Amino acid sequence: MTPEQLVRDHTVYSCVMGSRAFGLATAASDTDLRGVYAAPTPLFWGFDKPPTHVEGPAEEQFSWELERFCELALRANPNILECLHSPLVEQLNDTGRELLDLRGAFLSRHAHATFTGYALSQRKKLDADVRLHGAPRWKHAMHLVRLMTSCRDLLRTGVLTIDVGPDRDRLLALKRGELPWREVEAWMARLAEETEQAATRTPLPAEPDGPRVADFLFRVRRESALQPHPYGEVVRRVVSGGPGR
Repeated sequence: MTPEQLVRDHTVYSCVMGSRAFGLATAASDTDLRGVYAAPTPLFWGFDKPPTHVEGPAEEQFSWELERFCELALRANPNILECLHSPLVEQLNDTGRELLDLRGAFLSRHAHATFTGYALSQRKKLDADVRLHGAPRWKHAMHLVRLMTSCRDLLRTGVLTIDVGPDRDRLLALKRGELPWREVEAWMARLAEETEQAATRTPLPAEPDGPRVADFLFRVRRESALQPHPYGEVVRRVVSGGPGR
């Protein structure tokens, strides 16, 4: 089975991400597609395992295998968590619905470290651009402020919202380079301070609900294993716990 077939035939969830999901789209914005596919369980029984991710087949399309996606979400990977909360769902089956129902299980205080760690790395790049070129890459600065705002609000409320809402006009002005860099620096500094304050009293749990996610993944794998495949009824009896070994 080719990677393209996995995406085409076994996607459980797909959505639009990027500026369109964040409420920052303009006429020139790309459509970034992200998705999750559940590779059939028998593909894991051979030496050649299914890929953990697939680029394409469409432009600006990227998909993760379900297990890899869950693993990254449990680690509070910002891109993955935001993907789970996109308001622009393109494709969804029963497994995908159950995955979305688990969104709260992936959230934890680990998001503080992952979001702020990513933000810090991006800020260093912006500062380097200012030193070398006299100005940052304004689009990157806009997305950094957006991410910092999202992190602060997640820690405050325990809910991840990725649409920028009333900040849209100011963020787009930032993207166009219409805000002085000192004003942007002050904006980032205030967000960083508010984020640290929110982290001290966040309603988020200390750890994600790993057992709940593991149970979901086990059930998806088991159901897939019980579907018709070249190994036939003997394997189905073994997976079901009956005779046949």
